Amino acid sequence: MVRQISTDVLHIVEPANDGYQLTLRLDFSKLPHNKESLKIITEVSSVQAVILSSQLKEMLQNVNSWDSSQGMYKPIKLIYHPKEPFYVIRQPQKIVAVFPMRFKDNSDVIIATSFFQELMDVVSLKKWAKVPPCNWSPIPPLELRGESFEDLSTNGGFVSFDISSHHVEGKRLDKTVWSLLNFYAYVKHHVKCTRGFIQRSMRRRLDNLVEVLEKSRVEDGQIKKVQGWRKMRKMVGSKSKMIKRRWGDLGKKIKRIRFRIKIHGFARFRRRWLTVPSFSSSTAYTKLQTNGNNN
Repeated sequence: MVRQISTDVLHIVEPANDGYQLTLRLDFSKLPHNKESLKIITEVSSVQAVILSSQLKEMLQNVNSWDSSQGMYKPIKLIYHPKEPFYVIRQPQKIVAVFPMRFKDNSDVIIATSFFQELMDVVSLKKWAKVPPCNWSPIPPLELRGESFEDLSTNGGFVSFDISSHHVEGKRLDKTVWSLLNFYAYVKHHVKCTRGFIQRSMRRRLDNLVEVLEKSRVEDGQIKKVQGWRKMRKMVGSKSKMIKRRWGDLGKKIKRIRFRIKIHGFARFRRRWLTVPSFSSSTAYTKLQTNGNNN
């Protein structure tokens, strides 16, 4: 596939650099300056996806080749997006794909967690019985025991899919591979759209509230208009001042009328319990006068 892109622009370096499966050398001086250059760049950028998808296809095609004598297979780490690895674990009659989920904002974690829980509920319905079962857990599965701490430190939990033989039959194989490779991108797209929808809904409700307050606010016989939700803070501040002024007038009225309120039996209670008693001392003291010349 690499050799078919452009033999003049692209060359395979053998052996590959340490830690890499493939090393390519690009000669930009021979890159054409027309629409053909865009095609070459697109094909070069898809090399990693082609290599990874071919490996994943080979694993999924051998889903039923389970050798019990080898015991449990070790997880295979695949990296399609930088810093977003996922694991493929071979088990009897199925292959499990585990995705550690990480998010930057706490709000994204809440949205994604709700999405994963809803995804599990939907997959459990009879209508979707043929799709791969989905599981979400805040802790890593036991199969990932022994992996690096950096890969298992997440704030969004772990999502796993159970891939069986009927999920990779015929044309389903390419669709399953594409879905697994782009699962991270799909979740991020869903979280971004949901966050935008929530923000638009909040702004719309705030605009509706401002409109209601505009209609109800009448002061000195004139209606003062507030334009847009950005003026909400100014309007709330003026409202609070008005409330304080009205509350101050109400407080003064209460102070004027509170002495007119009579409580039955309060006078007797005050004479008995609220009167400070007078104490008389049985010992008398006489003031001593001393002369400054006496010692």
